[in-house]
Amino acid sequence: MLVIIGLVVVVVCVIGGYVGNGGEIGVLIQPFEILIILGAAAGGFLVGNPRRVLMAAARSVGTLMRGSPHNKQSYIEMLSLMYSLFKLAKTKGDLALESHVEKPDDSPLFQKFPGFSADHHSRDFLCDYLRLLTLGTNNAHEVESIIDQEIDSHHHESIMVSDAIMTVADGLPALGIVAAVLGVIHTMGSITEPPEVLGHLIGGALVGTFSGVLFSYGFVGPIGKGLTAIYDAETEYLRCIKACLLAHMMGYAPQVSIEFGRKTLPPYIRPTFAELEETVTNLPPD
Repeated sequence: MLVIIGLVVVVVCVIGGYVGNGGEIGVLIQPFEILIILGAAAGGFLVGNPRRVLMAAARSVGTLMRGSPHNKQSYIEMLSLMYSLFKLAKTKGDLALESHVEKPDDSPLFQKFPGFSADHHSRDFLCDYLRLLTLGTNNAHEVESIIDQEIDSHHHESIMVSDAIMTVADGLPALGIVAAVLGVIHTMGSITEPPEVLGHLIGGALVGTFSGVLFSYGFVGPIGKGLTAIYDAETEYLRCIKACLLAHMMGYAPQVSIEFGRKTLPPYIRPTFAELEETVTNLPPD
């Protein structure tokens, strides 16, 4: 919703300010200028990115509209799940986790935390490393190295989408100049026309520069930055899971292990110690 509101504000303020100052809205309607700019940008986007990035970019529209799913409540839910898993492992051994990590959809423990279970990527990420525990892995430093590589790889794959969009944003002003130059060339070919015709042609040419800058800084650039923020939030979420897992592997109690994860969170989204303690204290029995 905020994305739509922001884009509407851009359009209303720019066009409204132009019309309010006495500008003619019809001069801005230059479909061929727009075709040159957006067509060249789309072509460059197709040439410069592999198929997987193009497909991810198409899916990113929904991602941008939904925004980041990770808020304070989602972190409390995830940390509560980690507490339940670690408590089970401490009382019955790591092998007790096997049935839960092999079939998380059927796990009564995971079913208590539907928000986390619906995030299949994070759930599979957690289950993969819990599975290593059930297989006897106990070297936290070795596991940390593997987790870091996986998180970095996932982040790199995600950020390729927003980087590609930001590259388009960087190029749009120059493509606007291309459209404007072509408009000037067209105008020079009509130099014998009366001043009112030439004025219209020159105004149309300048719309190219205006459009390129507007599309870049008013639309495409903010979209790329918004996606980057969402992907960064997902990386923070995985790093919180990582901190909890490593603390558990080093032998800390469940409450201490999730505290390690809580402390990795930025202040604006971090639940307080009291909030988390109250939640895990009131969890229903297994």
